[in-house]
Amino acid sequence: MKQEAKSVTRAPTTLWDRTRQLASQEILDTALRLFTEQGYDETTIAQIAREAGVSQRTLFRYFGTKEDLLGGGQDRFGQVLMDTISEQPAEAGVWEALRAGVAAVLALHDSREQALERFRLLHNTASLRAGWLEKRLRFQENLLPLIETRMDAATGNEGAKARAVIATAFACLDAASMTWVANDGKGEIMALYDECMAAVRG
Repeated sequence: MKQEAKSVTRAPTTLWDRTRQLASQEILDTALRLFTEQGYDETTIAQIAREAGVSQRTLFRYFGTKEDLLGGGQDRFGQVLMDTISEQPAEAGVWEALRAGVAAVLALHDSREQALERFRLLHNTASLRAGWLEKRLRFQENLLPLIETRMDAATGNEGAKARAVIATAFACLDAASMTWVANDGKGEIMALYDECMAAVRG
């Protein structure tokens, strides 16, 4: 006897939700265009708000900081990374789990073109790069217990080894994205990440 498939009821998207989503995307698109055309540091919040057709107060209701206008904020990066690694099966190794996290983060970009522009801005803007490095250290510490649990406890020094593994994964992401930007977006960034990882792992 066949069982009837259970229907999944999803909350309907309201007009308010759709309006907010469209407004948010318009602000993001405007910010990225201006950052690309005239530079991140040279672009003001007032200019972004004016060109997006909203007030500065409205803009700050959607995005807490100027940095968030690059695509939702780097804190979102860290949360997706944490969540994805946590969801990996127990038998998945540390490198496999980290790779899944990196792939999930890269998938957050709306398009290949936007990903390229965001990485270009990140690597070519000193203030953004400095902020990213500071947050990256925090992300690495947050990931530490997740990675330690996947390591062989018999050999000891899990903390040191886990830090080294996490730092390597982030360094490979940096190397892959910098190479991708230098090649003007040619190829696949995850393929570059895998090449970098293979190089350091021998």
